[in-house]
Amino acid sequence: MAFDHLAMAARLRQLRMNGIAGKAVSQRAVACALGVSVPLISSWENGNALPPEERLTGYARLFATDRSMPHHEARLVELTDFSDEERERFQALLDELLQLRPATSPADERVTRSPWEGMWHFPDKSPVTLVCARVSAGPGVAPEEPGFVELASYADLDALLELHGHVYAANPGVVVNHRLADNLRQEDITNHLVLLGGIEGNPLTARVMRALDLPVTQTGDTFLAGDQVFRSMLEGHRLIEDVAQFCRGPNPFNRKRTVTICNGNYGRGTYAAVRTLTDPRFRDRNRVYLEEKYGPADTYSILSRVDVIAGEVITPDWTHDGTVLHEWSRT
Repeated sequence: MAFDHLAMAARLRQLRMNGIAGKAVSQRAVACALGVSVPLISSWENGNALPPEERLTGYARLFATDRSMPHHEARLVELTDFSDEERERFQALLDELLQLRPATSPADERVTRSPWEGMWHFPDKSPVTLVCARVSAGPGVAPEEPGFVELASYADLDALLELHGHVYAANPGVVVNHRLADNLRQEDITNHLVLLGGIEGNPLTARVMRALDLPVTQTGDTFLAGDQVFRSMLEGHRLIEDVAQFCRGPNPFNRKRTVTICNGNYGRGTYAAVRTLTDPRFRDRNRVYLEEKYGPADTYSILSRVDVIAGEVITPDWTHDGTVLHEWSRT
């Protein structure tokens, strides 16, 4: 059978509406039974994301027996407890769902939309300015040196390169500039503004956080939210867990444009904040998470945990329990 992610979405929605024992099941009940978030169920039913095979097995277990909902909460019955008839229904349903899913590698769990349908697309086609801190002078940094490289002056270069390409692709024909925090002009500041990095090297980040009246502050390598403290974790000098902040609101220097903060206690946290909405494996589910909770006119901030394994940044999945450490919004 040819794969059509909309066909998968329609079938999952049909299963839920047909229900268990003749009664429709809510998205929340399915989410609880499968151990995922409600926005992720919504994403699967809208065709924005592709369920991995293990979740399709859960769907088959859930809807193969009327015993999945003994009271008001759905649960998965163990396969060993299935009757022969229930086991046949389970296998038939699982085979059907797997036919709707393409044969892909385990890492490829996404049916991604075009970049201009995501959070980094700005429909008004106004210019975008990406702002980084300046690093301390080093080899190849001073303009008078023969080997001068301008980008060598930029902090959070991995985050900048990741985001610049994505924003450029998501906004065809739009001017996308990158600037150093100590070399900004009025036209830079009043564009759609994206601030990369923490308050120590990028003072504009601290100024915008104050202007947005965020309940989150940053001191050195620590985020503070009221009496909550969010620190990174190190083993010796090796970073194993960072904290990332993603914040969006109206640009305080031009209310018709937006400001976005991608920030971390360390550079890996900043990079992870960017990757939440550029990584093709996670950006759709994270975008759905935002759209389910916040409107386009809202100001919001999300702090999330970032795993760093063998030096590799693992993109945060906001729909996974325990990833979001703190969130706040104002309409």
